[in-house]
Amino acid sequence: MSVSEQPLELREVPRPSAMGGGTRRALDLLYLIAVNDFRKAYFGTALGYLWSLARPLLQFAVLLAVFTRVFHFAANVHNYPVFLLFNIVLFGFFQEATGLSVSSIVGHEAVVRKTQFPRLVIPLGVVLTTLFNLTLNLLVSFIFILARGISPEWTWFGVIPILVALFVFTTAVSMIVSALYPRFRDVGIIWAVLSMVLFYATPVLYPVAIVHAGLRDLIALNPLTPLFDLAQRWVTAPSTPWPSDPAVGGPVRLAVALAIYVGVCAFAVWIFRHEAPRIAEEL
Repeated sequence: MSVSEQPLELREVPRPSAMGGGTRRALDLLYLIAVNDFRKAYFGTALGYLWSLARPLLQFAVLLAVFTRVFHFAANVHNYPVFLLFNIVLFGFFQEATGLSVSSIVGHEAVVRKTQFPRLVIPLGVVLTTLFNLTLNLLVSFIFILARGISPEWTWFGVIPILVALFVFTTAVSMIVSALYPRFRDVGIIWAVLSMVLFYATPVLYPVAIVHAGLRDLIALNPLTPLFDLAQRWVTAPSTPWPSDPAVGGPVRLAVALAIYVGVCAFAVWIFRHEAPRIAEEL
């Protein structure tokens, strides 16, 4: 048998992975997806990109009116308007990024079916898009804070690691919901309910210190609770940068919240690696 007549050796083609495919290519795709998603989000709207600023400000105005004019709750909280706006901006980033990530892979079905690339760039692109919105909203928030007469403090620099931790946790949750949605379409509805529960179970509208002791123990286990509690303290109450209440700042509560935080991140990596090779088959 001549060389030309020898049977060809068949090689297995690897499935698309979660994070493989080359760093340079992944970064290029990540940039394209993030920019394209940001442009599509406000395409054809009257206000365009201004909606990224208008939405949290409108929500802030409504909630501030409710808690100051209806329930008279704000009088018991130091600098409540600043407290409320800052927390709405932070949680809005988490809620928007994870909510858009749920169907992000399905929304790029045509690309996922035809192209082999690291699937992680899709939910990560969504998170980066909302991170850009967060940057703009934080700029407006700090202008509002200065206008309220709050002077800059060294504790403001502590917000940077808080934002990094929030970005990592948001990315982890986005990876989980985006990886599960192609196979389990109920994830979209379930996460819409869970994100609403998290909004009220996170100290966005209220300081943890004023919550009833029984509920406070439960809220303290939320991995977002220490992030929001420290962020609002370092910005609005630098004289008390650490919580004095052991139910909030105790080592046991913080250790449990940190363990949940790490567990969610580890599960996100595992589930995305597990689901990424078969995502195209589920679409």
